[in-house]
Amino acid sequence: MIIFPAIDLRQGRCVRLKQGRLEAETRYSDDPVAVARHWAAQGAEWLHVVNLDGAFASSTGEFSSPNLRIAGQIAAAVDIPLQLGGGLRTLSNIKEALKLGMTRVILGTVALRRPQVVAQAIERFGPERIVVGIDAREGKVAVRGWREVSQVSALELAREMGALGVRRVVYTDIARDGMLTGVNVEATRRLAEGAGLGVIASGGVASLEDIRVLRGLEPCGVEGVIIGQALYTGAIALPDALALVGQK
Repeated sequence: MIIFPAIDLRQGRCVRLKQGRLEAETRYSDDPVAVARHWAAQGAEWLHVVNLDGAFASSTGEFSSPNLRIAGQIAAAVDIPLQLGGGLRTLSNIKEALKLGMTRVILGTVALRRPQVVAQAIERFGPERIVVGIDAREGKVAVRGWREVSQVSALELAREMGALGVRRVVYTDIARDGMLTGVNVEATRRLAEGAGLGVIASGGVASLEDIRVLRGLEPCGVEGVIIGQALYTGAIALPDALALVGQK
């Protein structure tokens, strides 16, 4: 299982949100590159970077925010792979992100609204470089920075993406994100088993026990977990999490 420390970027700073609400922001650092170096020095083997300004943007043109430049700086500063999500809605966006050094990109809104872009991206860049982000509120997929909730279930979208050639998804329970209330283990298990895809769990990780439980779901297809708030508050020490899953 892979541990992904999260670096959420808003207006060039490293922040955390609660349940994706901009008004519930906590700023942790004005130097995201230093944060990335810190996690890498502690043994992280991957980083999960989110361009929040892109995720909340109303148009694709806003994808190229200062956050994208910083993501590129992070890629140049650490010798570990990065996956980037937030506002990637065109093939041009994806190409731009990959050129900056991202190993994988995460497609969210576009997967629901324009699935043909996902299919085209897989054909052009390969299935190992394209991940779909499925963010759910009460089981239904939410898009555009989690402000719009659809009538499509997380499992339904995951199956549709699998049919297009997607191999893995990032699954987030919005109600738990940033709340330190524990992972929605049952929903994560159902998605992994029902879709037959690799799943990276996200949202609510509060303790090493959450990681231990998720590791037990590896046979179901759960292959990673993203940790944000718990790392930044000190509730979880990254070396302990890595040791638990055998990364270090």
